[in-house]
Amino acid sequence: MRLFEDSYRHKGLRKKLTDLLRTKGITDENVLNAINSIPRHFFLDSAFDEVAYEDRAFPIANNQTISQPYTVAYQSQLLAIKPFDKVLEIGTGSAYQAVVLAEIGAQVFTIERQKQLFDNNKQFSLLKKYLGIKFFYGDGFEGLPTFAPFDKVIVTAAAPFIPLKLVAQMKPGGKMVIPVGEGEIQRMMRLTKLADGSTTEELFENFSFVPMLEGRNG
Repeated sequence: MRLFEDSYRHKGLRKKLTDLLRTKGITDENVLNAINSIPRHFFLDSAFDEVAYEDRAFPIANNQTISQPYTVAYQSQLLAIKPFDKVLEIGTGSAYQAVVLAEIGAQVFTIERQKQLFDNNKQFSLLKKYLGIKFFYGDGFEGLPTFAPFDKVIVTAAAPFIPLKLVAQMKPGGKMVIPVGEGEIQRMMRLTKLADGSTTEELFENFSFVPMLEGRNG
């Protein structure tokens, strides 16, 4: 069993990462404080301990990745989280993004389709301190209608289209941040749901995510 240590060296590397994100345009102090507080090296295999605070993605189980810190910060900033916001996350992965949102003050409902990743997170001791995160094994395209409506929705995989079932689970005034596109590169979008159920769309930078897939993978 891996023993976790958050040393002064780790804290110093986190501070450098946070400063780097500032220079790359992340201005939301709540997001920056969350990234500066969370030991990212806990989410990675111990082999990556020395490089865990570099601004890049790393592999995790099931051919998935833990997202680049800039990507996590960028999506979190676009969500504009307020304390107690109810957030639906599609694609738990390593749970790092969910922990960033919870650290800011969100109540996070997160879905993972990969059973191994879902089971790994159940055994991950750090996550037990985040009582505001609820974990679900399921199909992200379906969302969580039982727990809807949500203030915010975040999709952490490349969506081939905007899933209408997720739009239906947003509150009026709610926002969805989602990378859309089927190729190597996706465009980050932010949808805002209007009172009549329609949405407005804003386009942002290009990113590269693993694909969002339908169904569950046991």
